[in-house]
Amino acid sequence: MATPEIKKVVLAYSGGLDTSVIVPWLKHNYGCEVVCFCADLGQEEELDGLEAKALGSGASKLYIRDLRAEFLTDFVFPTLRAGAVYEREYLLGTSFARPLIAKHMVEIAELEQADAVAHGCTGKGNDQVRFEVSTMALNPKLRTIAPWREWDIRSREDALAYAEEFRVPVSHTEKDIYSRDRNIFHLSHEGGLLENPWNEPESLMYQLTADPENAPDEPEYIELGFERGDPVSLNGQDMGAVELFEVLNQLGGRHAIGRTDIVENRLVGMKSRGVYETPAGTLVHRGHQLLESICLDKHTMQYKDTVATKYAELVYNGMWYSKLREALDGFVAVTQAAVTGTVRLKLYKGNVIVAGRKSPYSLYREDYASFGEEDVYNQQDAQGFIQLFGLPIKVEAMLEVEGGARTDYRRPDYSRFKRD
Repeated sequence: MATPEIKKVVLAYSGGLDTSVIVPWLKHNYGCEVVCFCADLGQEEELDGLEAKALGSGASKLYIRDLRAEFLTDFVFPTLRAGAVYEREYLLGTSFARPLIAKHMVEIAELEQADAVAHGCTGKGNDQVRFEVSTMALNPKLRTIAPWREWDIRSREDALAYAEEFRVPVSHTEKDIYSRDRNIFHLSHEGGLLENPWNEPESLMYQLTADPENAPDEPEYIELGFERGDPVSLNGQDMGAVELFEVLNQLGGRHAIGRTDIVENRLVGMKSRGVYETPAGTLVHRGHQLLESICLDKHTMQYKDTVATKYAELVYNGMWYSKLREALDGFVAVTQAAVTGTVRLKLYKGNVIVAGRKSPYSLYREDYASFGEEDVYNQQDAQGFIQLFGLPIKVEAMLEVEGGARTDYRRPDYSRFKRD
């Protein structure tokens, strides 16, 4: 079967070495026009001079869209409301950026009447799945081109040589040993010294957070306000999502908040090590947890923790546009109806210390929790409750004492598994 002709491609473009080289590679190998798209998610200075660089690489045009507000309100906030954390520590800063980029890449492809989209993800990572599955969900007729799965370039040196051959403008910063991904939520670091999990990250690698030993010697208190699970204010001042995260990133970064060093299980089956800096995200996540602790009942909170694990898995695996994630959002929305209030946090040398929490919907009542005699709780009722609660254990113990239920199946012989 003949491969359909590709006349125009929309490339997810960052301006880094890989995507810069992809532009001439697509033109040379597919004979197509290349339109570049860059999502402004808060990369700041990384966007400087991007248009000139894209056009200098051979692209016909470059779209840049400021998606910071959409990123936070439609992707970050739902994930934070769900309490989703991948493998105990990762707050999913890269994961939920990809479906948003794919959404706008598809929109531009339709606007430009392009035949395909392309990305610079390697064949080893998770991002290739996130981009392509999102594209399938949004426009299954678009073809996706993944050069890293096709070309002969296998190293940074190969890419630099290719850039020189086709006169692609590449800055000296491309020699950085780390692979990074930055947005307003986090900054990730991979590769270089981090490929050996025994190596401690070097202090110069970090860009958003101070070293704990160099952080201020005096703690700083902040008050985060939430409405229905979303952060809306800082120290009593209402703020939009972008402004709030910019300020929290500065505050958290100054106090060394949000560093995470993990070895995670990639979707494709291998382990990888990543170091993440997530100052604002860490503060909001911790504050949200504290507020939920007084606003959610026991059974809802326990089940929500189960949902959070599944939600994180879906986001990490690139299943943002799945029916299951949408359904879980419905459950989360119900749980967040009363998650409104304020948390007070103490920031000190990498630590986020709880200093207080309050809510008009709090289920905590000091008079109910006290040891005094109250109408709502009679301490004598505890005796009957304990008898019923412990009844299965009591019956089992009575049967064993009487010998009527002692069998080989009830009490396995674990000595068989002991080593000599």
